[in-house]
Amino acid sequence: MVQEANMVPIVEPEVLMDGDHDIDTCYKVTTNVLNECYNELAVQKVSLKGTILKPNMIMPGTKNSKKITSEEIAKKTLDCLKKNVPSEVPGIAFLSGGQSEQEASKNLNAINKINDTSFLITFSYGRALQQSALNIWSKEMSNTETIHNVFNHRAKMNGLASKGEWIQSLEI
Repeated sequence: MVQEANMVPIVEPEVLMDGDHDIDTCYKVTTNVLNECYNELAVQKVSLKGTILKPNMIMPGTKNSKKITSEEIAKKTLDCLKKNVPSEVPGIAFLSGGQSEQEASKNLNAINKINDTSFLITFSYGRALQQSALNIWSKEMSNTETIHNVFNHRAKMNGLASKGEWIQSLEI
């Protein structure tokens, strides 16, 4: 129905990062969710070349104590996408899934540095885009210049990460 109305369907099969699961469990669950999602989209005759996927990254749960590098997250995420997302899908906009602002930028950057797919990969962050600006705003609403600067900085960092050009030294 969305495509019939000349709009772009946003497919958002997010797997939550709550819990102590490991990265392999996230991979398996995300694989199952993506497969079910794309099976149903085929049944509904959705044109995949006119959709955007908003998934989670493949990473351990927020309560898992094992440290995983951004490079490991990037490799697992891209592997999962290549195996489970039809190549007709043009774009992927990641959810931040509870990551901190810098973690989300760092992980998105790592994914784009090794992106060997045809997918255009970007972000659709809520918290990982605006948390710092909201924190300042909650303490001093009139400080609009600082709030704008903090938000603009975060948007710039994520924009760079969407091109694989983010580096830690750019963070303030």
